[in-house]
Amino acid sequence: MNIAIPRVSGMTKRMKPGWTVLPVLLAPSVVFLSVFLAYPLISSFHLSMLDWDGLGNTAHFAGLANWTHLAHDDIFWKALRNNLLLAVFSIVFQLPIALALAVLLEKAGRGSRTLKILYFLPLLMSSVAIGVLFKNVYDPNFGPLNAALHAIGLDGWAQDWLGDTRYALAATIAVICWQNIPFYMILFLAGLSSLPQELAEAACLDGASEWTIFWRIKLPHLQGTIRTGVLLSMIGSLRYFDLIFVMTGGGPESSSELMATYMYRTVFSSFQLGYGSAIASAMFLIVSVVAALAMRLSSRFATEV
Repeated sequence: MNIAIPRVSGMTKRMKPGWTVLPVLLAPSVVFLSVFLAYPLISSFHLSMLDWDGLGNTAHFAGLANWTHLAHDDIFWKALRNNLLLAVFSIVFQLPIALALAVLLEKAGRGSRTLKILYFLPLLMSSVAIGVLFKNVYDPNFGPLNAALHAIGLDGWAQDWLGDTRYALAATIAVICWQNIPFYMILFLAGLSSLPQELAEAACLDGASEWTIFWRIKLPHLQGTIRTGVLLSMIGSLRYFDLIFVMTGGGPESSSELMATYMYRTVFSSFQLGYGSAIASAMFLIVSVVAALAMRLSSRFATEV
């Protein structure tokens, strides 16, 4: 028996949104990105071509003079080196400690709720408050760190932590790592929560140790999360500003200078808006290139694995 099937091609065609609807849907995002991303970037590159203090005096076109000065600026290259050191130490210390805490908290079960709150507190605190707090901790005369070293007989270890060019950067990096470890801990906890429990239970029944389960099951499952953590840590380190600015201002003698703190001082202390814009534009290019390379290597590694 033949059954007539109604034709619905016309209805399907009418239900599909036409190309005229697409611009309307994309318009808010395009306007937002144009106003808050494209226009500031273009303005920054334009300002980097000017010799201007930013206060109302006549701006003079300087061409590539600011970029030429930047290429030979020792302070900028020292700041870039400090940013790279911050990125390396952030990856080496933050991620392993965060992963270890996440694994321990996962094993703690319900009892980990209070610990999670305590571990997450540094990330909830203002960077300015943390900077002021640790400036007092590192104070060479009245700070508790040196007082504790004197109390246990390690007088030779007491230092002017933020006033010595040998220790200023390391002291601030330690505080940055302490503040940001909770973020990556939560990131790894989320990754561990997506692991099927049947895999770990089956391995446990087969006699696998906790270390074997972690190394053979949990760590491979977290590869994508680890790559994300490395990328976020790298990008965040290259554009870091607030805590180091509060604690040292980039000193002493630019030993803890970062690209962002150097840009800020150039614009708002030296009133060199054109040169400061060149520093900001260089920061954008460096972060973009590093992020693109990291994402490319990450995707290639994920494909090979």
